[in-house]
Amino acid sequence: MQALVLEGVNQPIRLKEVPDPQPGTGEVLVQLKAAALNHRDVWIQKGQYAGLKFPVIPGSDGAGIVTKAGMGADTTLIGKEVIINPGLFWGDNPRTHDRKTFRILGLPDDGTFAGYVKVPAAYVHPKPAHLSFEQAAALPLGGLTGYRALFTRAGLQPGEKVLITGAGGGVAQLVMQFAVARGAQVFVTSGSDEKIAKAMQMGASGSANYRQPDWTEGLKAQAGSFDVIIDSAAGEGFIKLIDLAAPGGRIVFYGGTTGLINGIVPGKVFWKQLSILSTTMGSEADFEAMLQFVAEKRIVPVVDKVFPLADGEAALRYMDNAAQFGKIVLAVEN
Repeated sequence: MQALVLEGVNQPIRLKEVPDPQPGTGEVLVQLKAAALNHRDVWIQKGQYAGLKFPVIPGSDGAGIVTKAGMGADTTLIGKEVIINPGLFWGDNPRTHDRKTFRILGLPDDGTFAGYVKVPAAYVHPKPAHLSFEQAAALPLGGLTGYRALFTRAGLQPGEKVLITGAGGGVAQLVMQFAVARGAQVFVTSGSDEKIAKAMQMGASGSANYRQPDWTEGLKAQAGSFDVIIDSAAGEGFIKLIDLAAPGGRIVFYGGTTGLINGIVPGKVFWKQLSILSTTMGSEADFEAMLQFVAEKRIVPVVDKVFPLADGEAALRYMDNAAQFGKIVLAVEN
């Protein structure tokens, strides 16, 4: 099969001919139709991720058709259109993953930037019928992370006011769609007026460009304060999120792209009875609930651009430049 192979830190990802994977006990082989990028793939390429090993086929998100089943796997899956849960072996505790067993498809296991991928049969699910393969591939990692942040951790309720930072990124985009579908009043931030305009067209009620010095005052004028804040940046801006949170508010962060969180004033947190929560990925139950919600609300992930598999390096550079609004997808031809 053809696959995009990464052979070292800061090396370009290259299309190569590699042996087809063979499903082991309890595994199935998925012929991929589409795969999607995540910032994780860029960070692995740059060496900014734990547990690096090379060569590796990156890619966590994918959708396709089951073609083989290993010993003990459900043979009725063969021929089914499926979407892959990339969060493998979460463990028995719904509150947190088991750090000894949990791993994400695409490192250390070979991932979805290929013609085929083998995964445990328990981690393939029927593709939502209203989604194309490209749209379905855009859903798994971002949808799982966003669903857990918004619902499992923050416990979002209809009518609440939600602030989502960094509109345009894959997870943030899906969080916005989930929150709108739940009946929340949604506000977004971005450093791009163009991305803000797109978010407003998709149902956001208000916005702020965080490159403006008075962006928090603008949000206060529009919304007052926020019941739920979903953030991926952390860093210096996190302190401003505490000021924007309503009494009893929940702030959930799933990343730290702008660095460490310093300078929190404890009184601002405890006098407002704030909950500061963290999350990463999600459990098998979270993934199933996310798929059910997407199907019920007929949510369609935003696909910014589709590249052929052979242009994987160009797709990674496009993501690295933060130009996208929504997900970047690779079309896989077999």
